[in-house]
Amino acid sequence: MEQRHLGRTGLRVSRIGLGTLTWGRDTDEHDAADQLKVFWDEGGTLVDTADVYGGGEAEYLLGRFVDSLVPRRDLVIATKAGSVPDPYRRFDGSRGHLLAALDASLDRLGTDYVDLWQLHAFDPVTPLEETLQAVDIAVSSGRVRYAGVSNFCGWQLAKAATWQLAAPGVRSRLASTQMEYSLLQRGVEREVLPAALDLGLGLLPSSPLGRGVLTGKYRLGSTPSGSRAASEHLAPFVEPYLDDAAGRIVDAVATAAEGLSTTALQVALAWVRDRPGVVAPIIGARNAQQLTEALSVEALSLPDEICQALDDVSAPVHRYPDQDWSTL
Repeated sequence: MEQRHLGRTGLRVSRIGLGTLTWGRDTDEHDAADQLKVFWDEGGTLVDTADVYGGGEAEYLLGRFVDSLVPRRDLVIATKAGSVPDPYRRFDGSRGHLLAALDASLDRLGTDYVDLWQLHAFDPVTPLEETLQAVDIAVSSGRVRYAGVSNFCGWQLAKAATWQLAAPGVRSRLASTQMEYSLLQRGVEREVLPAALDLGLGLLPSSPLGRGVLTGKYRLGSTPSGSRAASEHLAPFVEPYLDDAAGRIVDAVATAAEGLSTTALQVALAWVRDRPGVVAPIIGARNAQQLTEALSVEALSLPDEICQALDDVSAPVHRYPDQDWSTL
């Protein structure tokens, strides 16, 4: 699999990442092991997890597979910290919480460092400089090789990245930002992606298949058993992308797939993989068979006319202040 640099850093990662959101909850140990083995066999290196996935079980499973199944040196392990199971405070970016969370992640992962440590979300009640100081401590201590953020809006990302660039050699520059990005969700193109490109951060798209909707599995109004929409706790996650507007985009993807003699999954994934600024879409598969289909996108490059047609049918509406002032 082709490797890409993560932002303006020397870290190289596979251009498709393996997500572990469902590991330890919907994906059992056997299926998780099969996925990791398939991913590694196909040249994949980037495995994305978080301390809250499966209540920590996702990190624990990944840790069990490291070295016993896949050599540690062959993996780029990315995890996150900052989310907390507290109904009154969803995110905790305090230095104390983040560093304690990192130590707990390392223990579950069975490793003394993570390749990429990501702030899971912006904490509005903790000073940003305190949050970023935790990043610097983690990197300088050797427990973290590179750092990034997740779910930061445009101004938050720009502020954090600029702060880290203000003292080269003292602060650790941010390497990446992880955000939802697909043909059904192009909101990052308004401010987040321009900021990332300008400041040298690589984008790691989550839910690149529109939470599974872009595969076309829901086109006929059915809900396949085993799908996310059939899951009690994941159905609300899928529901926003089952409206008429999404349906038109899914139909366009299916038409493109038919014309290219491939699948809707591969068309949708190839589109986001090759967008400017994108480093590696993160794929969360139900089993090894699904993952194998996704990884076969490596050989697919969409023709320019197909990309343009998909751009047009999925184009988000950006008005003031994004539109040309000369037209006002």
